[in-house]
Amino acid sequence: MSQDRFTFANALVKRAGAFAHEYYTRLETLNIESKGHQDMVSEADRDTEILVRNAIAEAFPDDTIVGEEGDPKQGTSEYTWIIDPIDGTANFVSSIPQWCVIIACVKNGEKYIGVVYDPCADELFAAEKGKGATLNGEPISVTKSASLSNGSLGLGFSARGRNQAVKDTVNMLLDEGGIFFRNGSGGLMLSYAASGRLIGYIEEHMNSWDCMAGLLLVEEAGGVCQEIDVQDAVMNGCKVVTAGPDVFNQVKAVTDKCFI
Repeated sequence: MSQDRFTFANALVKRAGAFAHEYYTRLETLNIESKGHQDMVSEADRDTEILVRNAIAEAFPDDTIVGEEGDPKQGTSEYTWIIDPIDGTANFVSSIPQWCVIIACVKNGEKYIGVVYDPCADELFAAEKGKGATLNGEPISVTKSASLSNGSLGLGFSARGRNQAVKDTVNMLLDEGGIFFRNGSGGLMLSYAASGRLIGYIEEHMNSWDCMAGLLLVEEAGGVCQEIDVQDAVMNGCKVVTAGPDVFNQVKAVTDKCFI
């Protein structure tokens, strides 16, 4: 059944991405609300999540479903699906083509499937535990960089984080000869780390729907992720520290000093 779920997830994330992109082409008609500081939601988010939830519930009715916009649906199987219908909503509603649809699946408390689809670039990042990571079907791998000064480090921030932590991180990174990258979508930045475009990605706190798929992508692409309690992170989120194997210790040294 695991391969069935992986194939299903790949098809569903592309279907959901195409659905969301239809809204993206007519932004002037969208109803947009604020959920808090720099945190927005639109009918595109809600409708896309409904599409994904309904498809999962029909195909795998016993599985648990956790999503950003809706209440959790408790299941009885060993599988939990985790959905972010549009990661990068602020970009989406501002017509910036840096957003994605994310679907992850956890099995018995372990990251099992992760798919991230960027409809604007038609890029599908996909990973299944133990089987590597791909971009549009081709294998990907993390950076070979061994220095913070060789490549850009993805840095995320949300209203849940501390302003001072980001300021301290930027200062320390610059002092170490590094540079940071931020595009407003943690899912895409983790995917970029998995594909070697970034040397890694860090954020003081991420929700599971933002990071669970990306963490698996990085691991399956040969990268290193700071250990998390997956079961707890599904509902409560976690700190995210990822990088290529030769630069991970340097990245972690920054976060050890700057993050809680």
